[in-house]
Amino acid sequence: MAGKLRITQYRSVNGANPRQRDTLRTLGLGRIGRTVERPDEPAVRGALRTVEHMVRVEA
Repeated sequence: MAGKLRITQYRSVNGANPRQRDTLRTLGLGRIGRTVERPDEPAVRGALRTVEHMVRVEA
C-alpha cells in the first residue's frame, strides 16, 4: 500500500500560468497555508513536479 504525502501551499498563485493553477486546484489547494494529504502515487508526484516551487511536501 502506498504511503501518504502531506502537501502545503506556501506561495501564491499570482503570476502562475493556468496549468499551474489547475494543478493546484486538482490537488485540493489554492490558498497559501492550506494543507492536504494525498496518496504517494506517480500521478500525484507528476502533478507536484509542475508546482514544486509553490508547495512543500512531507512524506
